[in-house]
Amino acid sequence: MKALFDSVSIKASRLTTKSYSTSFSLGILGLDKKYHDPIYAIYGFVRFADEIVDSFEGYPQKELLERFWKDTHLALDEKISLNPILNSFQQVVNTFEIDRDLIETFLKSMEMDLYKSDYDEAGYKAYILGSAEVVGLMCLKVFVDGSEERYQILKKPAMQLGSAFQKINFLRDLHSDYMKLGRTYFPGVDLNNFNEAVKTEIEADIDIDFIAGYEGIKQLPKGARFGVYIAYVYYYSLFKKIKKTHCDIILSQRVRISNKRKYGLFLRSLLRHTINWI
Repeated sequence: MKALFDSVSIKASRLTTKSYSTSFSLGILGLDKKYHDPIYAIYGFVRFADEIVDSFEGYPQKELLERFWKDTHLALDEKISLNPILNSFQQVVNTFEIDRDLIETFLKSMEMDLYKSDYDEAGYKAYILGSAEVVGLMCLKVFVDGSEERYQILKKPAMQLGSAFQKINFLRDLHSDYMKLGRTYFPGVDLNNFNEAVKTEIEADIDIDFIAGYEGIKQLPKGARFGVYIAYVYYYSLFKKIKKTHCDIILSQRVRISNKRKYGLFLRSLLRHTINWI
């Protein structure tokens, strides 16, 4: 009967993904079907942890994160959890032998959001490592299906792609992070003096990560390549829009890509994939 509980658990992870992220959901649809549930499970875990530190203002966030952290360890050790998100996540971690150090690094970055409001260069790199790069590595573990050789080859570009995505998130959310959460992630950037020169410098750094990340996508197993490429296309489209948007607007509102545009990008990318252009 545990199979029924496991089925219910992964449905919870799917629902979480589809409810929170149109982009990620469409990206998963571009993966080979065998990758769907494991990636849903990883996203559900990451999303719940992120919600604790970002959305639960007025609740005991520190205690909730500590409890979630403890429950994660218990789920991994006991290979079961009554929390369906953790139950589906532990299955993926134990099946694909995902390094627990990746999970610890991720949770430590979530903890940083409870205590830090601005970052120096070291803190900035540590946060990106934990909040984005190791999440890409968890997914990579699934995509290479146990091949340590392929994992090591693709590790660095996977991290750089995750880094690019997160830095774009920082730019997109510059206003809400600062005004609502009191956070600034970019080191040495004074938002009171944020200008086009500073924005351009940040964008140049993101470009470097994007180029390296794309080279990694081309080397992924065929069943994973299109889904990750979709995520790349969405973020690159958002990035181009941010580049064209004046710094004053970036500071005052969130730049978005409409769902209609996302579906159009999906269909266009599918055509490129079909004729082997990626």
